[in-house]
Amino acid sequence: MREVSIIGVGMTRFGKFLERSMQDLGREATWNAIEDANVPVKDIGVVYVGNALAPQLTELKGTIGQHVLTEAGIFGMPVINVENACSSGSTALRGATLEVASGTCDVALALGVEKLFCGDTARSAAAMAQGTTLAKFGFMFVALYSMQLRKWVEQYGVTKEQFAKVVVKNSYNGSLNPYAQFRKPMTIEEVLNSRVVAEPLTQYMCSTMGDGAAAAIVCAKEIARRYTSKPLVDIAACELVSGTFTFPDEAHEPITSRAARRAYEKAGIGPKDVNVAEVHDGMAPAELLLYEELGFCKPGEAGRMIDEGRTTLTGTIPVNPSGGLAAKGHPVAATGLAQIAEIVWQLRGEAGPRQVSNKPRVGLTENAGGWASDDNAACAVTILKRWE
Repeated sequence: MREVSIIGVGMTRFGKFLERSMQDLGREATWNAIEDANVPVKDIGVVYVGNALAPQLTELKGTIGQHVLTEAGIFGMPVINVENACSSGSTALRGATLEVASGTCDVALALGVEKLFCGDTARSAAAMAQGTTLAKFGFMFVALYSMQLRKWVEQYGVTKEQFAKVVVKNSYNGSLNPYAQFRKPMTIEEVLNSRVVAEPLTQYMCSTMGDGAAAAIVCAKEIARRYTSKPLVDIAACELVSGTFTFPDEAHEPITSRAARRAYEKAGIGPKDVNVAEVHDGMAPAELLLYEELGFCKPGEAGRMIDEGRTTLTGTIPVNPSGGLAAKGHPVAATGLAQIAEIVWQLRGEAGPRQVSNKPRVGLTENAGGWASDDNAACAVTILKRWE
């Protein structure tokens, strides 16, 4: 298997764009990535397109990728459509990476695109929850997160103030991100005093409806210098797992921990080697739980991490410098590749005012989605390394 590098990334701003079509959003992200990579379209051997909800919320009912690429003026190459809930974009990246690594082609494009805002929030929310284990009882994702977090709070005594500190950190990061849906820093009081959605989660702790697209160009490392003089960002691991059931009296390894363990082994590193991370905080306090599941701290120590500022832009391991899902937004299938774009910019030193201060060489993304069995339905952990 050949080594694979990311040589170009691009995305749209995330937001509610009633006037913009999904094809328009995908076109913008695709061409931003192509121009960043300096790759002729004729050199792209295959395209993987991630989308989760277009059949439920748009007029497009199939071959989503072909519709989007036609709008972008790109034709002819194989197009593989990917649906894997919130992990759709990360799954598209994995497919594109494996095509290049196996030698099927030298250059591939991964695109994640989503159009959630259709003018009917209830319809969009119902589409997102469709297929989850408890959807038939009226449970939306916020309720599922609430149950998971309450159990964890009871076990380790994490406080709502610590939950709010995550939002404060990420809203500040989002205020520095031109691609973020929300660019207003918030205080602990504002977060705690916003209306309760599902205890202990308040409104400002939750990600919201959004539209957007993100893309990445991957290339065989051996020929990457044909296209770019920018620092190369190698894909050291891109691991995807699915959920499992919890059985009474048996230890259960969370889906994120399983994906992370495989990614660390593949990349030949450990959690302490990660310098910057983007994690899937569909509800912002879930970021704290992910510190533990990714091995950034021991069980029960996540609250101390946020109290000590270790995950801020100037901390020892910055997490969600983009603003995370609550600030940046969460257009389902675009999220995973937006995380990749952020880590690429951070590793290249191109993140502007939100550039982390620890001169990162290794970055990680964690992107989970859906809900099946007792876990998320899918979880992808990707590890990127800067190579001069």
